[in-house]
Amino acid sequence: MDTPILSVQNLNKHFGGVVAVKDMTFDIMEGEVVGLMGPNGAGKTTLLNLISGEYRPDSGKILFKDNNIVGLPPHKICRIGIGRTYQIPLPYTHLTALQNVLIPAIFGRGMSMAEARKQAVELLEFTDLSHRKDMLAEDLLTLTLKRLEMARVLASRPSVLLLDEVAAGLTEEEIPKILDLLKQIREKGITVLLIEHVIKVMVEAVDRIVVMDKGAKIAEGKPEEIMANPVVIEAYLG
Repeated sequence: MDTPILSVQNLNKHFGGVVAVKDMTFDIMEGEVVGLMGPNGAGKTTLLNLISGEYRPDSGKILFKDNNIVGLPPHKICRIGIGRTYQIPLPYTHLTALQNVLIPAIFGRGMSMAEARKQAVELLEFTDLSHRKDMLAEDLLTLTLKRLEMARVLASRPSVLLLDEVAAGLTEEEIPKILDLLKQIREKGITVLLIEHVIKVMVEAVDRIVVMDKGAKIAEGKPEEIMANPVVIEAYLG
């Protein structure tokens, strides 16, 4: 049996008396796109923060390529191959799109300036931002910022990509463009763990869905199974 590229095992995180993540266990195989669903406050972003090293779990393991990464700081987790985006893009607002992509290539992956510039140009083309490369990030619209966020995280050459609500705030007309970008990322062989509330994205972009509620996993399965699961429906609708 193949070894998962990412394995979360009995993960727990408390903030005072609040249980944010409770006994979370799931595996992701290389090349999979896995969705992470749950009502607001379910613990989804906390889970991503644990995997990316921003929080340290109270107990449990996070195995990346069979190595326990619990305790590693975020910059080291980035360098070994786990990248993440944020629900609200966090670019360097007073830098251009090109400069924003150069920074993670140089400092996240240790490239030379020449290598970083070559990759940054390629990623801006990949995310359909070549024509915006000299614009300041503060002047970009929401969809463009989402694409820039994706280019920035891809500049660190991740094996696993953690995406936090990439479709949040987009219009119905803009969502297909993000779906197309996710398809292209999958074709690059990058493994994805995706938090999303937009059902269209979950149904069309992922292989499998893990559902959280009150910090714990309540369901796991294919999108069509999850959408018909009464436990999931109850968690969302009460």
